[in-house]
Amino acid sequence: MTTLHEVATITSKGQITLPKSIRQALGVDYGGKVAFDLQGSQIIVSQAVSGVHEDPAIGCFLTLLESDIRNGRHLSGLPDELAQAMLATLAQSDDLDFDITGDVAL
Repeated sequence: MTTLHEVATITSKGQITLPKSIRQALGVDYGGKVAFDLQGSQIIVSQAVSGVHEDPAIGCFLTLLESDIRNGRHLSGLPDELAQAMLATLAQSDDLDFDITGDVAL
């Protein structure tokens, strides 16, 4: 485990700049997020792990979809064939350790 010791000055607004060596060690850059955990008299700074997908294209799509749902536009029911196929998969159990054979495109 790498040990780093850096000092940052708190501004009048209560802000600090994370030193470059700390940002690099955490793997964060401009726009990145860090988490602060207080343990006794120590503050632990770590890279924030977000469960939210932050892809701008996905975000724009979800905003558009939310607007359409809220305003009742561009909505229709699922085709019966698709609904039945989705219901049929509910009874299947998934083995996440199952080996995949063949080519997989991601």
